[in-house]
Amino acid sequence: MSVRFVLASKSPARLKTLRNAGIEPEVIVSGVDEDNVTAENPGELARLLATLKARAVVAGLTDHATVLGCDSVLELDGEPYGKPETPDVARERWKMMRGRSGVLHTGHCLIDTSGKQELRELSSTKVRFAEVTDEEIDAYVATGEPLAVAGAFTVDGLGGPFVTAIEGDYHNVVGLSLPLLRRMLAEVGISWPALWNAQKPFTYDESVASTYDETRGGEARAQAAAQAVDSLLESPGRVLELAVGTGIVGAELVALGNLVHGFDLSTAMLQRAKVRLPGHVAAADATRLPVADRRCDAVVAVWLLHLLDDSEPVIAEVARVLRSGGVFITTSEKTDASRYADDRGPNDTRSQDSLAHLVAVAARHGLTLDGATTFPGPIRNTGAAPTYPLVRFRRS
Repeated sequence: MSVRFVLASKSPARLKTLRNAGIEPEVIVSGVDEDNVTAENPGELARLLATLKARAVVAGLTDHATVLGCDSVLELDGEPYGKPETPDVARERWKMMRGRSGVLHTGHCLIDTSGKQELRELSSTKVRFAEVTDEEIDAYVATGEPLAVAGAFTVDGLGGPFVTAIEGDYHNVVGLSLPLLRRMLAEVGISWPALWNAQKPFTYDESVASTYDETRGGEARAQAAAQAVDSLLESPGRVLELAVGTGIVGAELVALGNLVHGFDLSTAMLQRAKVRLPGHVAAADATRLPVADRRCDAVVAVWLLHLLDDSEPVIAEVARVLRSGGVFITTSEKTDASRYADDRGPNDTRSQDSLAHLVAVAARHGLTLDGATTFPGPIRNTGAAPTYPLVRFRRS
């Protein structure tokens, strides 16, 4: 069974917890304004916020998915405490918490759109805080960590030494109860091991190709990308585009005066590219191009390298076909650009299009970084638009 599992949370800790349990969710941030939500008690507040997040994400889906929303609230003396946001609030919070116990509530809402089921659950864990000194509080607040987490503490980070004991589910304190999630998934007919296998290699088949352009920013994003590429070309000329896709960017490069030849592995995508670039596209693997050595003046790859498990074979092949002085222009940091626009931090693992990685690999194949620019992407759920870096390497 194929499962599209979505995490409706920007929490790095929740994402890491799922990854460590063998699950790689799709992350979509809800954009729910937590400050204006109230409930009769802290536990119900956590459950309500989780539900609002899950429902907000479901409202924006165009395909079926199983969506998990979570929210954590610390209860102390019957009062709810979320993220302190400022150093002064975090400092006062810790002076109130030290030497005492509180209850960390995490609300979970699981919505399975296929079965039209919505489950709402709460997991609560008692947490005992150390008798920390003022100096320790000041030092911890200065790290910035407690400002953006519920209760102003972590158990899996810098705040770990300041938590002396927990009674209940450890992962719940991190932000997501794995045992509870397993039971909720079972209720909607999804076994936990099924999620281990949910992330299968993505295939650009007809179902993807038919909506690819409209779901990826359409002509506006293609024009922005093409203009950025064109600004890094020496002058209008012959361009070889890898992963040409539907040809939408290549067509814009042609409109700017370039002659574009494109390769792609997807038959469905190439059918559309043939309409935009008739006679100039063909099926080929980017690691085994049907091009002789040192024949190309410019090779372009827009939104390709971040998809690869290993980008070096492609970079090596680009170096092989480039003339001396020829240029390789590629997008970089694509995944992190989108994450930053969603108000999240960088990916935990190094991406195959990270700039540091590209520079190191390119150098091994005689390519030197000598130019860069950026272009905007479409607006995300958070209201922010990602800025995509585009870099140029020159063949020595």
